[in-house]
Amino acid sequence: MLDARKSLKARSAGKNEYLQPVPRRDFPATRDDLRNVAIVAHVDHGKTTLVDAMLWQSGSFRANQDVNERVMDSMDLEREKGITILAKNTAVQRGDTKINIIDTPGHADFGGEVERGLTMVDGVLLLVDASEGPLPQTRFVLRKALESRLPVVLVVNKVDRPDARTEEVVNEVYELFLDLDADETQIEFPIVYCIAREGKAGLAEDDLADDLTPLFDVLLATVPPPSYDPDHPLQALVTNLDASPYVGRLALCRVRHGTIRKGQQIAWCRADGTIEYAKATELFITDALDRVPAEEAGPGEIVALAGLPGVTIGETIADPDDPRPLPVTAVDEPSLSITLGINTSPLAGTEGDKVTARQIAARLEQELVGNVSLRINPTERPEVWEIQGRGELQLAVLVEIMRREGFELTVGKPEVLTKQVDGKRHEPVERVAIDVPEDYIGVVTQMLALRKARMQQMVNHGTGWARMEYLVPARGLIGFRTEFLTETRGAGIMHHVFERYEPWHGELRTRPSGSLVADRRGPTTAFALSNLQERGVLFVAPGVDVYEGMIVGENARSEDMDVNACKEKKLTNMRASSSDELVRLIPPRPISLEQALEFIRNDECVEVTPTSIRLRKVEFSSSKRQSATSRRKRELEASPS
Repeated sequence: MLDARKSLKARSAGKNEYLQPVPRRDFPATRDDLRNVAIVAHVDHGKTTLVDAMLWQSGSFRANQDVNERVMDSMDLEREKGITILAKNTAVQRGDTKINIIDTPGHADFGGEVERGLTMVDGVLLLVDASEGPLPQTRFVLRKALESRLPVVLVVNKVDRPDARTEEVVNEVYELFLDLDADETQIEFPIVYCIAREGKAGLAEDDLADDLTPLFDVLLATVPPPSYDPDHPLQALVTNLDASPYVGRLALCRVRHGTIRKGQQIAWCRADGTIEYAKATELFITDALDRVPAEEAGPGEIVALAGLPGVTIGETIADPDDPRPLPVTAVDEPSLSITLGINTSPLAGTEGDKVTARQIAARLEQELVGNVSLRINPTERPEVWEIQGRGELQLAVLVEIMRREGFELTVGKPEVLTKQVDGKRHEPVERVAIDVPEDYIGVVTQMLALRKARMQQMVNHGTGWARMEYLVPARGLIGFRTEFLTETRGAGIMHHVFERYEPWHGELRTRPSGSLVADRRGPTTAFALSNLQERGVLFVAPGVDVYEGMIVGENARSEDMDVNACKEKKLTNMRASSSDELVRLIPPRPISLEQALEFIRNDECVEVTPTSIRLRKVEFSSSKRQSATSRRKRELEASPS
């Protein structure tokens, strides 16, 4: 192992000797004018910024062209959150070689996009921050790449950071490879150092070129060209979907063997095992950020195909004379679920224009077509569905997109998905990496101990910050982020990714605080809120319409409290109701959709409309809630201990 490291360090010190690329499969022919590569990394390590620099330096834009920063993040939500949500592909030309690049999401919740992207490529650029090093999502994407037997190029980004610790980070990546049972050929990976923001790269940390030429050279030498069998009939696997207002649904696929031509007859191997015959009405290939029409595309090319109106991910495009379907890509199972239904609050229909169960059902069916990591199941009530996904962020993004489309929804508390193993109940466990200032190590350890977390390691880099790794039951992390940021004064950084299933860990501590619940309908008043703010943190400002059962704040104590948030100051014999108008109110706490889903308890839900996010009780009536609480208390007392 040490010899391997020494040889790699010698190579990265300036000797242009790279590993000879080995085709992934023993097919007799290769296309040397093409490379397919995916860029994978943890969130915020600079993938999309690096793609920007590669596009600029390959001549994809005019020198005076006005191009957005992080041009690949095209969704409004991606730009607002600063993360990649959907995998997207682009292409750059380097000499006579075309390089198809797939920019993948860096968040574990969107792992289904990463898994699909890896089926289209022959190599991987693994990007790691020179200060933060490998984090949970780095482990996730690297495990997928190693399972697919893809060659890896390690890119250490942000080497100009003042707290960069490049050598330690490279050693941590080696340890990660060993931890994931990589074999000797996989551990022999080249290393490139770069500053993606400035478009600089080099084979040594202190010797960066003025452009990305060293990175392109290593990429072309390490990532093998696509291999294929010239005698094999046409085969292409649909790995993603898009839509065009002119030609309808587009199937994005990589041509495995053969050549596909515009207008030719093709065999469409459906997911249910049937084979239909269709015509490729339009054919597009990628050039920089644009899809350009093409007459034909050969093996290894990533194409967009029109003419298949009902195509779904995982289906195969084949030769009509000899159709051979490819195996469907396996995607990890979801680990979290929420319930989603129509808005049933007294304010329903006042802010959105899509409020019926039929409209919501049609939208969910549409989402299933392009999102293979989601599951949608019916419930006992026809207007409510169970949505299963990878994590809170993925589910919150779906709800946020529907909200912006004009839907009004009621969203339930996230719950983990358990499964039976050998007759025992098992639950998902997450690997959590936490970076905190040294002063907060104690309080974070205490919070996680209450959630039955097990510490795996703790490292202090001597910079005033410590990194801790834990294994935590997934349900222990629901609602943890808000409390974590509060206790660390906003300084803590937390990332987590699914690790494995373990036996049920028993009861866990839930939210320590209760809710302030409105007991009547009407607009809130400053007079009422000035008295309520002493009871806890408020979520509403004066003049906001509330209703019975709506949560207007967080109670400092553990129990819920019914409050009158609409109380007005009355006229008396001594003074007018408008006297003493100066009321000092603490600004209400703004709540995002993710924070709302973390905050609610089992008997609470989130009302989502295009303009508002409200928290409320599932049962509106205060008397019915009290009756249910009393009944549960009597049942607990009656049950034998």
